[in-house]
Amino acid sequence: MSKHIHTFFFSLVILCFAFQTLPENFNEPKKKVSSDSLLAFAKKQIGTKYCYANCTPTNGFDCSGFVYYTFSHFNIKVPRSSIDYMNYGHRVDPDSCKVGDVIVFTGTNPKNRKAGHIGIVVSKPGEDITFIHSSSSKKSSGVKISSFKNDPYYKLRFIKIVRVAEIN
Repeated sequence: MSKHIHTFFFSLVILCFAFQTLPENFNEPKKKVSSDSLLAFAKKQIGTKYCYANCTPTNGFDCSGFVYYTFSHFNIKVPRSSIDYMNYGHRVDPDSCKVGDVIVFTGTNPKNRKAGHIGIVVSKPGEDITFIHSSSSKKSSGVKISSFKNDPYYKLRFIKIVRVAEIN
C-alpha cells in the first residue's frame, strides 16, 4: 500500500512541476489566421445578445464567451474567464496593439483592479483603439464595437492589452 501512495505522490509532484514550468500561454494557430478573417468572423456576431456565462451565438455571449468562441473557431486556445487574462498572453503597448489582441478591463467597479471584462482589438497600430466585445450595458447590450478613446468609462477601467496569438 505504501508503494502505491509513494507512486501517487511522486506522480502528483511531477504533474505539478510540469504545469509550473510551462511558458506563459501563447498560441500559434493550427493554421495561419489573417486579421481580416478573424475580424470578419467576429463581426458576424454583432447584434448577438448578451447572456451571462454563455459562449454560443444561439444562447448569447458574455464577454469572455465571445472572445473564447471567436478564437476557438481558429483553433486558438484562450481562457474562458476574463479574470484568467490577468496572467495570460504577452502584454502589448497600447500604441502597438493590432487586430486580434485582447483588451482587458476591470469589471463595473474601476477601483477593483481585477479583470472583469475583455474584448478583441479591431483597430490597426496607430489608429484609435476600437474593440469588439459582448457588453452587458443596459443601454445597448450584446456584441458590438466600441471606441476606447471616445468612452471615458472604458478608460477608467482599462488594465492592459495582451497578445494571445500571432495573427497575420
